[in-house]
Amino acid sequence: MIVFASVVMLFAAACTQSAERDYVRKAVRLMDRHALFAEGPVWDEARSEALAAEPASMEEAHEVTRKAIKVAGGKHSFLWTQESQQASAETDQTVSPRVKVLDDGIAVIVLPPFIAQEQKEMQRYARCVLDTLPASLPGAVIDLRGNTGGNMYPMGASVHPLLTDGVVLKFRTRKLTSPIPRSYLPKSVGLDARPSIVCPVALLVDSLTASAAEMVMLCFRGQERTRVFGAPTAGYTSGNQLYPMPDGSQLALTTSSTLARTGEEFCNDPIAPDIQTDHPLEDALAWLHQEDGRQ
Repeated sequence: MIVFASVVMLFAAACTQSAERDYVRKAVRLMDRHALFAEGPVWDEARSEALAAEPASMEEAHEVTRKAIKVAGGKHSFLWTQESQQASAETDQTVSPRVKVLDDGIAVIVLPPFIAQEQKEMQRYARCVLDTLPASLPGAVIDLRGNTGGNMYPMGASVHPLLTDGVVLKFRTRKLTSPIPRSYLPKSVGLDARPSIVCPVALLVDSLTASAAEMVMLCFRGQERTRVFGAPTAGYTSGNQLYPMPDGSQLALTTSSTLARTGEEFCNDPIAPDIQTDHPLEDALAWLHQEDGRQ
């Protein structure tokens, strides 16, 4: 009986360790296939180290994966465990966008972070702006200060009337480049495109403006009569994809760099504003007044 019990325990331990090694192998396969930086000698070394690891617990498998993902995907990539997902869901108190039309007719649009993936919630976020924005404007301010990112599509959908037609952004993976036209932004959240509002646009950014918020900023880069005010952004200008893992965790894996309509390529470096200032809103309004011929 003692011998039988020992065999069962050894078999159970082997199965557990196999599951943990399989976890790391799957993570490495996903990185090999999709991660932006998963090539070259640095990745080869990190890959070999991960595959040679013998994690004795799922926590150790997570640590092995975290170390590898930073090489394969860079600083924007991370492992999103079930515990982290639950904590995020419990603390997520999504703030709605706000639109204020000033006495001079200029609209000030404040876009907060947004991480949800449900279409209903994405539509609600976008409609907070779309259903409030006047059909014509002398100018608009898009305030992205403090917006740490999340899901770029409801953010982009909310302000797509202020973008000119055509491709506003491109994502470049290791194998291909995918254009994002203006019309796709509302379509991505299940809404119809609204007519363009032709007016000067000022964007406000700071050191907390990150990831999806930086993507919104880049959608306007190169558009005529557009200026960015504030401080350099956080520098997470790459595209991430989520890949589910067997234990319920997810790999948030960087798969692409970002191309603005100017042809400039951005990948995890801070973006300097056109006008660096400690008074971005005041300076933006002054510029908009000048553009509108009022001063």
